[in-house]
Amino acid sequence: MPTRKIPRATAKRLPVYYRYLNALLNANKRRVSSTELSEAVQVDSATIRRDFSYFGELGKRGYGYDVESLIKFFKGILNQDKLTSVALVGVGSLGSALMNYNFHQSTNLRISAAFDPKPALANTIKSGIPVYPANELKKQIKEQQIDVVILTVPASQAQKVTDDLVEVGVHGILNFSPVRLSVPENVQVQNIDLTNELQTLIYFIESNHMDNQEANE
Repeated sequence: MPTRKIPRATAKRLPVYYRYLNALLNANKRRVSSTELSEAVQVDSATIRRDFSYFGELGKRGYGYDVESLIKFFKGILNQDKLTSVALVGVGSLGSALMNYNFHQSTNLRISAAFDPKPALANTIKSGIPVYPANELKKQIKEQQIDVVILTVPASQAQKVTDDLVEVGVHGILNFSPVRLSVPENVQVQNIDLTNELQTLIYFIESNHMDNQEANE
């Protein structure tokens, strides 16, 4: 397999391909072309072929891609063959929703511990997940060997909590706070700004409406 670095945009599309391939397998589909994939996942076929090319020859010209072979390959790439424990810091409305969901559509991701400073939540079980007091964060993360954390804390606390997580060896943070976190190079941060995403969506809707109006004039 090529050792060159995979672009971030490609890496974000891999789970999308994996989910669709599993849907194909469940429908007894054994072979798929890049064109069929393109129509299903709304990514142009040239981009799909380029994404796949980073991993070598995954398909055959004139044949397409073998669904089972691709699933097996992406399962290894995405670590779907082992359970990954994730911690959640911040059990507010968003945190509670994520705990209730707890990646039910995935086979390899589980929120196994949550943390919150509110005394009423300390040492309770919420959605089947133990909630620890905030002062046990570093101790539990280290003992449970958790490497990935979901951060849903207020902006004022985000960097301090991040510093604590980095100190105990966390290497991945899914950040729902509006703060852009400062972390070492060996720590990956994925920022999820729901307000920004919604505003971007509204912009594209309005832009599309304006284009349609101009076309009809």
